[in-house]
Amino acid sequence: MNPFVANLLLALVWLIVTGGFSLANLIFGFLLGAGTLFLIREQVGAGNYFRRGRKVVDLVLFLLYDLAVSAWRVALVVMRPKLDVKPGVFLYRHRVQSEFEIALLSNLVGLTPGTLIFDISDDERTLFVHALDCSDPDARRREIAEGFERRILEVFR
Repeated sequence: MNPFVANLLLALVWLIVTGGFSLANLIFGFLLGAGTLFLIREQVGAGNYFRRGRKVVDLVLFLLYDLAVSAWRVALVVMRPKLDVKPGVFLYRHRVQSEFEIALLSNLVGLTPGTLIFDISDDERTLFVHALDCSDPDARRREIAEGFERRILEVFR
């Protein structure tokens, strides 16, 4: 059985046993189920489930960090008396493969302040990215590759 499904079932069993049908109790039951699965991870083959969970948490934390840094950069640009930016478009050839991974990468990059994904090539291998400051497109490509794309590949591969 899929460890995530088993974890959800354990959380639902917790809700039934305690009789408290609240979101807080569901979350507690999920964490309790995760702890139980962690203790018997070798027996049920759930070791990868916890490694992937850590990677998902890493992706979410990186998203929050990148949102804060990007918002700060945009705020600094906007607050300056002289607008010293070079807006532009650059192409980003990604390594993700599935449609879900492409959509996730596009949304995460487009969600950060100062960037916008406005098109995907016909072969779905290249993203067209508009950046508020495109003075160094190679640095922006590296940021995407070493940031969101690397973490997405770690989670889904």
